[in-house]
Amino acid sequence: MQRPRGFTLIEVMITIAIIAILAAVAIPSYSEYVRRGRITEAVSALSGMRVKMEQYFQDNRTYVGACVAGTVAPAPTNTTSFAYTCPTLTATTYLITATGQNSMAGFAYTIDQSNVRATTSLPAGWTTSTTCWVLKKDGSC
Repeated sequence: MQRPRGFTLIEVMITIAIIAILAAVAIPSYSEYVRRGRITEAVSALSGMRVKMEQYFQDNRTYVGACVAGTVAPAPTNTTSFAYTCPTLTATTYLITATGQNSMAGFAYTIDQSNVRATTSLPAGWTTSTTCWVLKKDGSC
């Protein structure tokens, strides 16, 4: 007589339950990891943009006219997570804003000529700061 081969229904159900529990823990952690990576992309682009704005100022003695294509300091355009704008450009001041889009909607970071870094908008559950760029949900910079 041959021994029966295969798994019982109970064994399969237990395996599925274990996989579901592991996925319930892993998926949110991975999503937060990806989100923090996209935030780093934004703050890195803003830091780079600040250096370019200072180069533009050294060449032209004004910030007016910067932040457009064809200049030393064009706004970054090759990103899908953030849109970069320069809503304030005067002779001696500027403000650069990175506004989240798509999966990063709700995030907004700024930097100005004095290197003041601020987090102006975050999704619900995140802690905002006017003195730094918030990188984690707990409000740490």
